[in-house]
This record gives sequence, structure tokens and C-alpha cells, in this order.
Amino acid sequence: MAEAPAEFSLELTPDARVDVIDVKARIQETYGDVLAPYSRAAYCSFHTTAGFFEQSLCTRLGNDRDSVHAFVQSFQHLFPPDADYKHDQLDLRLELSEAQRCVEPRNADSHLTFIGSGLENFVTYQNQPDAPVYFVELDGVNDNDDNSKRTRRTRVIGFNAAEVVDQTQFAVPVSEHRMDSINLADPRLGLFDALNDHLERLDLTKGRIELTLDPAERNTGLTMNEYETLLMQHDLAEVLGNPLRFMAEKGKNMLRDPRAIPAKAKNYAKYDLVHVVNQFIDALGLNESLVERIIDKFFAMPAQRFLRMKRSLNLLVTDQQVQDHSEIVRGTYQSPILVQWKRAHNQTRRINIQFIRFD
Repeated sequence: MAEAPAEFSLELTPDARVDVIDVKARIQETYGDVLAPYSRAAYCSFHTTAGFFEQSLCTRLGNDRDSVHAFVQSFQHLFPPDADYKHDQLDLRLELSEAQRCVEPRNADSHLTFIGSGLENFVTYQNQPDAPVYFVELDGVNDNDDNSKRTRRTRVIGFNAAEVVDQTQFAVPVSEHRMDSINLADPRLGLFDALNDHLERLDLTKGRIELTLDPAERNTGLTMNEYETLLMQHDLAEVLGNPLRFMAEKGKNMLRDPRAIPAKAKNYAKYDLVHVVNQFIDALGLNESLVERIIDKFFAMPAQRFLRMKRSLNLLVTDQQVQDHSEIVRGTYQSPILVQWKRAHNQTRRINIQFIRFD
């Protein structure tokens, strides 16, 4: 008889602000060889600055921890710590109390690296016995206290098959602005009410809900992150408009206003971009002849083509917390977010939704 899906929870403590942790090894240490009966496994992060890369990318990186770390570092050049992020100007964060401002991390770079590098909150892997599965942490130590390490939570579900048990479509209204970001978890939108209504009618104790942009949708992407106004409406918009903006700002000459000397700023950005591209090449094992082509394309195309924006994301469904009752589970600050960088036809974006059961 086939094994029923099994779910396991882990708490992780990163050793550094940016850390790459083998979750599969931690499962082995904590629970034993519990994933062996399963051909697949789903991995879920409950954080907006820590997640997983898709299996195909990790395979291309040789499933090597150092290569994954180097890949992440290449995006950190684009989003360096302590740049002029609106999100990190805590005096502008009106939703924070004075006490919260004292401990709130300045971590806009971590959020933008998560979004830009294509990290995901939920991934499904083929279960390969000797291959690691890396949890990538981007903000594991609180900036206000170098000795303060965060506690991170993740869940792993072993399963052998997956079946689509229902599907529907949802229309998301967007503004007339060219660049916009929509919090899909906003109760006023009604998406999660619709998802929960569907879920109540389904026999789905463990599985996932996949949100995918309709194939006709262009110039838009999906991510799971913190929906904070300054981060979404200012910092992310800056990146989509000019991906070199924060990298140039933190240049070796400490250019505080690149627009005041645009030629010099752009020259620095091109210089530093060579090192960023070289890190991609080293990590992915690409041919060095690609460097000039990549740089030429980078300056010829908009930011969204360089960033690894996704067209789909997944929500965990489980009955782990309440027996015989399935629910959508996500982290406290996690929101599925739709981002667009060109105006939508009729100010609407269509999302296709699948309810997938693990067997």
C-alpha cells in the first residue's frame, strides 16, 4: 500500500545574515529517513526574506552550497545593504510604534534580493536521495544586534503523486498606473474568501493552491513577500525603472546622487556589472564569451527581463494545525503580490487557479 503524505516541521537558526542551509539534512537529523518512501517532497518557507530556489536551478548550480551562495551574492550587488531604501527609513513607516522602530530590521535589500533572484516560498522537488535541498536565508541576523539570530520555520511534505482536483480563474483589478503592485491577500479583493470557499468543498487535506498568470497576461509577475507600501510602491518601483539605481549609489566613489553625474554613475555601474555577470558565469558554469552579450542585453532591456520574476506561486494547504480541517497556511508577513510594469488592458489581470492534492 502506498504511503500517505506525511508532514514535518522544522525550526532553523541561521549562522549568518546570509546563509544556505540544507533542510533535507536537517530533516534526516531530526526525524530520520522519513522521506525515503516518497518520490517527491514539497518545501515551504514562512518568511519574506528566506525561501527556496526551484530544483532545476539548484541542479544547474551542481547542488553545491557555495555556488548557491555565490548566485545569491550576485543579486546582492544589485541590492546592497544600507542603500537609500525608503523601506529602511523607519521614521517614514507610520504603521510602526516607537518601540517597533527600535527593533525593526533595515532589510529592504533582503526583500528585493528575494524578489529579484526568484526565490520562492513553496517549491516541489523530485526526491533524490543524495541531493541536498537548500533553504536560502537573506536576513538571518538582526542588523540591530549582530548576536541576535532569527528563528526560521519551514515545513516539508513527502508525497508520491499530485492531482488537480479543481480549477477556476480570478480577475484582479489594477490601477491605470504603468507600475503597480497589488496585495492579493487584501480582504477587499476577495481572493482568499474565494479560495477558502472552494477549499471547503474539496477533499484536500494536504496539497497546494497554484496561482498562475493567464498566458495572455504580459509585463507582470507574481511573488510572495511583505506588502509594505514604501517597499512595494517606492523601492521595487525604483528597481523596475532602473535596476542599477541602488548598485550605482553604493559605488566605490560613494556616489550619493548618480543623477547629478549620470555618465560617471553609468560607467561605474557597467564596471561593477561585469563582476556581477562574472559571478553568474562562475556559478552556472557558462562560457565566458557570454559576458559581453549579457551586458549588451542588460542595457537594452528593461529590468523585469533581468530579474527572475515569476509567473506563478503556491500556497500551502494542510490539516496539520486543525485535525480534519484543511486551511491555507502562510507566514505572518507573507502576502502573494502581483507586480506589473506596463498598464493592463481594461485595468484587469487574470489569474488561473488550480487546487492540487498530494497523494
